[in-house]
Parts: sequence; structure tokens; C-alpha cells
Amino acid sequence: MMTDRIRSFLETRRPEGPCLIVDLDVVRDNYMTFRNAMPDTRIFYAVKANPAPEILALLASLGSSFDTASVQEIEMALNAGASPDRISFGNTIKKERDIEKAFAYGIDLFAVDSVEEVQKVARAAPGARVFCRILTDGEGAEWPLSRKFGCVPAMAVDVLLHARDLGLKAYGISFHVGSQQTRMGAWRTALTEAADIFRTLAEQGIQLSMVNLGGGFPTRYVKDVPAVEAYAGTIRTALLEAFGNRLPETIIEPGRGMVGNAGVVKAEVVLISRKSEDDDKRWVFLDIGKFGGLAETMDESIRYPIRTARDGDAMEDCVIAGPTCDSADVLYEKTPYPLPLSLTVGDEIFIESCGAYTTTYASVAFNGFPPLASYVI
Repeated sequence: MMTDRIRSFLETRRPEGPCLIVDLDVVRDNYMTFRNAMPDTRIFYAVKANPAPEILALLASLGSSFDTASVQEIEMALNAGASPDRISFGNTIKKERDIEKAFAYGIDLFAVDSVEEVQKVARAAPGARVFCRILTDGEGAEWPLSRKFGCVPAMAVDVLLHARDLGLKAYGISFHVGSQQTRMGAWRTALTEAADIFRTLAEQGIQLSMVNLGGGFPTRYVKDVPAVEAYAGTIRTALLEAFGNRLPETIIEPGRGMVGNAGVVKAEVVLISRKSEDDDKRWVFLDIGKFGGLAETMDESIRYPIRTARDGDAMEDCVIAGPTCDSADVLYEKTPYPLPLSLTVGDEIFIESCGAYTTTYASVAFNGFPPLASYVI
């Protein structure tokens, strides 16, 4: 969202080219909202959402833990002030030498979803804690995360039994209901499956301790989304239904929900044209596109709010595209986007709720365009 601090920064600094501006005050407010809504749950910020050093340092100072996907992200979290016991290696696809390096840093909490990954962890991080990720269908998510990560619950039992047999600590179960998940009941099914795994393993002498509830907490784009407090209440009820009074330790991994609404992208109109004399849709080309940080417009999954100084004028549906010489660099065409008829070349536009998954998705130099500039205020 466009905060007064972001607006003032743009008016005084006048940065050139497309850029992201993130307001740390919004990040701080989001963290406190999660903490107050789920006081018994540890927060592991998903570093991949936005690893800006200023964001990581703020969250570390507030007491956040960190979900990391690589050794590089582990190093970022450590440099931001997090101790190793506040970092998990949450990627289920890791090189053995990266596991070994993470373990040398003091990390002892690793995600797995296969016997093969367990074997790597056992060799490179003997005695470490592991949690097994189970599959979810992602129904209700605008950016589903099904299929690639996780295993079926029955296999999770075998994975954790194997972990115990290799000297690892079988610690818990994790799942991810899909990014930008607006179906609050999505957590209920996964928690029921997790509780079944807890009971099955208890019968075989393994007492699991933790459920990683994953991410999925949404940010507001063009549609309203439930408040964090509503998700917290639904999850609490589902936990009680699944586990009764013997509740496990829980953690969450918010990324988009932590930083999404804290950032605004400033961009510029490069060209407005039509494809024929009778074309009923203008094409509006911006100096940012899929390869400049807006990769989540793929299949028009994430629909960002777009503001201009001319929004009080008459509007018309447009196709919006990026600047690169790639035909895939079209943001919104299947569902055109209303923009002012008076919009013209050189006008600035402001794309809101861009704090997550923009700078990290931006290409290094596709077509020679530089990576998306970022300012954290």
C-alpha cells in the first residue's frame, strides 16, 4: 500500500527507473499482528519473500526466527543477528555439502520429504532434527505449491522412521497450504493428517513434537482477504479438533503476509498502442514486466493493485505488458486491466502490494535491463 512515508520518499528522492520502495513500519506492524494473534506459535519469516538486509535485521531485533532455502539465506539471517537456533533449513531439496555447511553454522533443523533426503541429512548433519513435509492440494490458493514439495502422509511415516533409524531426531510434520491462501479451512485437513501421523509414530516409539503450519497467509491485492486474527482462530480450532488438549509446538512461515503490503513499485509508461485500427484494447507497455520482478503475474495468478495520478478520469480495459523482447512478457491480457483513457507515455504508475517476491524474482540483466532497484525506508 502507498503509505505517507513511501509517498514522501518518492516526492523527495525522485528515483529513476522502476524501483521497489518498502516501508519498514508496515513490516513491523505485520510482525506484531502475527505475534499477538498467535502468541503460542513461533514465527519463522520466509526469507525468500524479501531478503533485504534491513527487513531481516528488523525482524531479528523483534525476535523472529527464519525459514531459509539455501546456505546463502542462512548466512543472510546470521548476518542480520539471528542465532542458529532461530533458523531452519526449510528447503526439501538440498545438496549434501550445503547441509554440511549449514550444520557447521549450528543449524540443526532440516526439512525432508523423502528417504533419500533423510540419508543426506544423516551423513552431513548427524543427530540433527528433521521434520517431514506432507503434500497438500493447494485448493483456494492463488499461487499453489502442490506436487513439487512433500510426500503423502503414509510415506511421511516411513521417512521419519528411517530418520530415527539413522540417528536423527524425528521432530515433526510440516505442510504448506499454498501461497495467498484465502480458504481458511485449508489448514484443517492438513492438521488432521498431521495428527494421524503423530499417533501412528507414537505407536512405534517416536514422539513427534512440532507441526510447521507453513505460510499461505495472504496480503491484500485487489480483493479483500481475511485478517490474520481470523486465520489464527480457525487454526486454533483445527489444532484442538486434531490433537485435543495435547497440542504440539507450532511454527508458521509467513512471507507474503509479512512483507507483501509493505512495498510499492514505481514504474513508467513506455508505450501505448493498438494492434489494429479496430482493436478494442489498448496495449500499455511499462518499464517493468515479468522479468523485472512481476513474475507472479504468470497465468495472471497475482493481480496487483495499480494506481495512477489520473484515476479520476474515464477508464478503459487494457492489455498490460512489460518492456522486454519476449512474447511471454505480458502481465494481464486474459482479464484486461482498467486504466485511465488519459494515460500517456511518460506517466508514472504505482503497483501496490509488491513487497514480496519481486526483487528476488527480477532477472539480473535480461535484455540488458538492470535488476529491480530496491529502497527500504
